[in-house]
Formats: sequence, structure tokens, C-alpha cells
Amino acid sequence: MDIFSALSFDNLAASLITCLILREAMILLLPDHIAGPGGWLVDTGADEA
Repeated sequence: MDIFSALSFDNLAASLITCLILREAMILLLPDHIAGPGGWLVDTGADEA
């Protein structure tokens, strides 16, 4: 339990925000077959094609 006592709300919030920013950056910058509809890394939804 000593490991968890070192965690604070600020650490958790910063980690969550960092993960969300990285996910959005991948969706915007990577091609659709990697991060997009039906992508293998980040699947953003059903492929309508």
C-alpha cells in the first residue's frame, strides 16, 4: 500500500490528460488504416464504406 500513498489526484489527472492528448494526436496525424475507422491501433468507429 505504500506505492499507492505516493499517488495524488494531480498525478492521476496529468496522466489522464496526457493519454487523451496522445490519442487525439494519433487520430489526427496517423493514416486511417492505422488510427481511424477500422484502424488496427486506434479504432474510431465503424467503417461506413
